[in-house]
Amino acid sequence: MKTALITGASSGIGRAMSFLFAKDGIGLVITARNESALIELQKEINTQYSVPVTVIACDLSETGAAHALHQNIQSKGITIDYLINNAGFGDTGWFVQTQWSKNDQMIQLNITALTALCQCFIPEMKERKFGRILNVASTAAFQPGPTMAVYFATKSYVLHFSEAINSELKGTGVSVTALCPGPTETNFANAAGFKDDGIFDKKQKFPSAEEVAQFGYQALMDQKSVVIHGLKNYILANSGRLFPRNWVVAITKWMMTK
Repeated sequence: MKTALITGASSGIGRAMSFLFAKDGIGLVITARNESALIELQKEINTQYSVPVTVIACDLSETGAAHALHQNIQSKGITIDYLINNAGFGDTGWFVQTQWSKNDQMIQLNITALTALCQCFIPEMKERKFGRILNVASTAAFQPGPTMAVYFATKSYVLHFSEAINSELKGTGVSVTALCPGPTETNFANAAGFKDDGIFDKKQKFPSAEEVAQFGYQALMDQKSVVIHGLKNYILANSGRLFPRNWVVAITKWMMTK
């Protein structure tokens, strides 16, 4: 039986993704900070599917946590065939007014932990000539983001890093997919400090975490390099290529602050 490691599995896209793997008979290692939510998810999956679900609570924003997670999984004798780097968070506000501690945690989680987990598990996947990695980026990856400068920059890293290593891994049996969702019905907006306006205007209908998870799951299995969820998001993400960069930044700033 193959096994998937899903970070940020306690809610949102990560939680929805867990059920998709279990439905296909793939075992799970689920991790996040909220151990009680993970245990509840484990119970729900066990009532529906006959797959092993291992809970490992950890905070991947802490220095060294990704390598500790890898060692923990190795000590349990679990082989990871699918790596879903879903954990991440954002923060909103003018950069000079943001807290360094929060920016540091964001960079550690969105960039450092994701990169470390890829470097930990890819050699093992290459040796077995099979591995699938899904790195959750964002449509934020395609342009700078005034009022979310650090978050947008971290997601740009995830996109470019994923494309690069996917190219490096051609012919090895290991693939890397970057999933780029737009605004989604998750707790992201509340955690990032958004009000009911701007890009998260509550009058808009956003796709559910389940919809985005299904889209990303299929892209992972099809070994696609980069996928953007939703036609509108696809157009917006790629439209930046048609305009001068200073226009793109100005338009993004207007969208983020309107």
